[in-house]
Amino acid sequence: MITQRCTFPFTESYPLRRLGDQENMIFFDIETTGFSGSCHQVYLIGCAFLRQGAWQLIQWFADDMQSEKELLTAFFTLLEDFQVLVHFNGDGFDIPFLLKRCQVYGLAYGFSALKSIDLYKRIKPYRKLLALDHLKQKSLEHFLGIFRQDPYSGGQLTQVYQDYLMTREEALYSMLMLHNREDLEGMPRILPMLFYPDFFQQEFLLREERLQEPHTPEESGPLLTLILEGRDFLPVPISWETPLALCKAEDNLLYLTIKLFCGTLKHFYSDYKDYYYLIYEDTAIHKSVGEYVEKAARKRAAPHTCYTKKEGLFLPQPKGLWPPSFQEAYKSQQHYTPYTPGLFSSASSLSAYTRYILGL
Repeated sequence: MITQRCTFPFTESYPLRRLGDQENMIFFDIETTGFSGSCHQVYLIGCAFLRQGAWQLIQWFADDMQSEKELLTAFFTLLEDFQVLVHFNGDGFDIPFLLKRCQVYGLAYGFSALKSIDLYKRIKPYRKLLALDHLKQKSLEHFLGIFRQDPYSGGQLTQVYQDYLMTREEALYSMLMLHNREDLEGMPRILPMLFYPDFFQQEFLLREERLQEPHTPEESGPLLTLILEGRDFLPVPISWETPLALCKAEDNLLYLTIKLFCGTLKHFYSDYKDYYYLIYEDTAIHKSVGEYVEKAARKRAAPHTCYTKKEGLFLPQPKGLWPPSFQEAYKSQQHYTPYTPGLFSSASSLSAYTRYILGL
């Protein structure tokens, strides 16, 4: 086994305290000969951690096929000094793979004493918002403007490792170590990606509410723009479109431009058996009043005819956020509420509505 140590420069660009005590935090990444922990091996384990104000990097490399057990022992021995384990898709691959390899050798190591933080899982729900084709670490690095020397993926390096075992060429060894090292150095550097989940999970303040005319003739109603202010600043601006709104997030501001409905909508009553439908007025009326209407002008209400109508300007909403709720037709999935400027005066309503518009 070959052990290689070095330090690397890193300026904190995300508050590590949100993940835990930085002195008790360790990043790790592995390289393997395949995807199955039952029949493939781990040939390289790398760790990065902060000690005495400097970021340390340590790599254990299996320079022969008999060194894997030694790698595992060295890695898990180091883990005893830490409490927080940070990784990229480690929950899905690295951790199960290492546990399987420990099982093969009868080693009683595990991760239960550590708090596990998977950067991949935290960022995954926001992939569409970030317009990322792939959710690989390199993709996130490119998104943030970080570029590395290593052009290879872990899978591509499997053959390089086999070639190294046969030839012992220094260039092949350097290629393998470089890939793992840049994965490790890249993990702390992509931490600003966590500002996105933090940003969208926070409580926003309403900075401005603006009603404006449609931008194009195709838009049927006015547009409502909400400018919301958050605590965190995003590293890269993003913009996207949902079925209900145009959205943009930049710095610490979230812009939502929402299409309002202008016209007539219906409010449907669930207790339709207590109502009559007035044929000529096209509306429902409670039986206590409807008894006085001529029988020829009324009939028993059905679920799809038990409504009253309202004309005006409506805001799309999740069902029941602001009662009463209005629809275009009985089976319409979209619900609305009459728009008034005071709708967002409640912080809880603003938060619920923001999550609804964003689809989170």
